[in-house]
Amino acid sequence: MHTFSDSLLSKKQNYFLSQPHQPFFVFGLLWAIVSMVLFTLSHKGIITLSLSENEFHLYTLSFLVFAQFFHGFLFTTFPRFCTAMAIPKEVYVRIVWLYQIGGVLFIAGAFLSEWMVLFAMFSVLFAHSMAIFTLHWVYKIGQSPLKQDPYWILIAHAITIAAHLFWIIAYGVNLIGGIHDWFSLITPIIVNFFFIFLTFSVAQRMIPFFSHSQEPKSDHFVKIVFSALIVKTLFAMVAFTLGEALISALLALYLFREFLRWKLHPFHSPAIVWILHLALFWLPIGLLIGALTQIAEMVYGISFLFAGTHLLVLGFLTTVLIGFGTRVTLGHSGQSPHADNLSIALFWWTQLLVISRFALSVDTALGSSHGWIFDATAFAWIVLFVVWGGRYGKTLIFGKPTRTH
Repeated sequence: MHTFSDSLLSKKQNYFLSQPHQPFFVFGLLWAIVSMVLFTLSHKGIITLSLSENEFHLYTLSFLVFAQFFHGFLFTTFPRFCTAMAIPKEVYVRIVWLYQIGGVLFIAGAFLSEWMVLFAMFSVLFAHSMAIFTLHWVYKIGQSPLKQDPYWILIAHAITIAAHLFWIIAYGVNLIGGIHDWFSLITPIIVNFFFIFLTFSVAQRMIPFFSHSQEPKSDHFVKIVFSALIVKTLFAMVAFTLGEALISALLALYLFREFLRWKLHPFHSPAIVWILHLALFWLPIGLLIGALTQIAEMVYGISFLFAGTHLLVLGFLTTVLIGFGTRVTLGHSGQSPHADNLSIALFWWTQLLVISRFALSVDTALGSSHGWIFDATAFAWIVLFVVWGGRYGKTLIFGKPTRTH
């Protein structure tokens, strides 16, 4: 009996690290909450950070929140894409803890010293590089003859790691008193290739599969999207607003046409699938609305406070994240990938978050200053991850709950 009890205790203690998505998802949840709380407090002037709040906001979301969710999903599915062995536990566990060390140092530096922030960035970059090296290793040893989708996923990661390194170099040089306006150069690269193209690369493979869509995709589909995002990014970097708006609108129309051609049937799909359909269509919607708001900003001299970017990041990326995260958590704990009532409520709550953030942009463009809209948006984000963590955190840490008789 004593041996059995010890064995059961060991199993419970080790389950948290038994699959890569579990620790990455849990820590991604924690940083999503912590980073938004601190960003909100900084925005309201309650706390003072050692770096600008926009830099803090983008960096924490990019490399402490979304990066960990991406790694959790890809470390589980990428070996299957490539027909390769599973990533060894000792490999992904090291990366998990390196991320948390870098994250703690970054948050501490955000309060104590901008030089400490620089050191923390190098720590996070090391973890980020190890993660991408691991995916590249899986790609090389994979036996699948079809590696187009894994290839584009790696391309998105390669661009991101280059942007991450450039961010650190620019930040360090700026501390000495060197370059200015570097943040406006990095932002479109991170948004278009890490947030959008990486998510798109995974979604365009997995969502039709989950939806049992048999419609063939053009061999040039991903190449066209990638090329359009390159042009869009370059236009953003040189502040050619009209050109960026035009390419965004054209890409939106192209994606609308392709997604409709897939015949996904969202109104006849279970919730665990239709939420992914909704996320998919947020991509062209976000691009099109972003183009229109950019033109309005140029013509009327107003600001929509990054409306297009937030529609893409919240509507497309975050909705995909919640949908995929729910499915992976259930499926890899031996449960049916079925959304219960609370999960469905969270799916709709995510859409309220998107609408709330867009309302903040419109409010700003109209010259209003309703601070409660910002508060409501931040609150909606925090509630989303707190409740999702409350619903699935126990499963991620301890596994499928079992009934006792």
